[in-house]
Amino acid sequence: MHIIISPSILAADLSNLRSELKRVPNADRIHIDVMDGRYVPNISFGLPVVQAAQRSTHLPLDIHLMIEEPQRYLGDFAAARPEVLTVHYEAVPHLQGTLRQIRDLGVKAGVSLNPHTPLDGLQYVLDDLDLILVMTVNPGFGGQSFIPAMLQKVRDCRSMIGPRQIELQVDGGVSLETLPDLAQAGATNFVAGSAVFGAENPKEYIEQMRSLAEQG
Repeated sequence: MHIIISPSILAADLSNLRSELKRVPNADRIHIDVMDGRYVPNISFGLPVVQAAQRSTHLPLDIHLMIEEPQRYLGDFAAARPEVLTVHYEAVPHLQGTLRQIRDLGVKAGVSLNPHTPLDGLQYVLDDLDLILVMTVNPGFGGQSFIPAMLQKVRDCRSMIGPRQIELQVDGGVSLETLPDLAQAGATNFVAGSAVFGAENPKEYIEQMRSLAEQG
């Protein structure tokens, strides 16, 4: 499956967002973590920053809703014309309906799982999914260290996906050091914030990431 590199603007300099996004012209998507301070213990940014990002880059957006009751806001975020909208498994009481709602808005539907959340429930919604995001840190803050136990979870998720055309995304502590093992475990979509925007040359760093992922 095609490798996708998605830099996260959580680690970007938001006071110079347009300039920051110009540093990653070879990315596949721009990952945006929306946090509400309730579902996760941090507040990041909301719709205005998403809209600013949409105006500041030609790259498609990948919006990760780390919020409670995400189904209430899907139409607002879909209006920014993202390629993907991802909700958290733990935050949605009627997951199949929410995924169908996302697709009905003309957007790819994703679901994210926290490190402690088992994969079991996803087997019933696989036909409604375009992307599964395995969190490899506890969500809420950037710059965290990768949780090694998540490698097995990525392997198990790849096995569950089987031949389906579902992207397997990983987010949290993804870097040149952790990426090879993640790619070998079956990940195809890599979110990286601090590693990319903290690099001296983000464009070159992305190329290194892509090369390692393709080898995996």
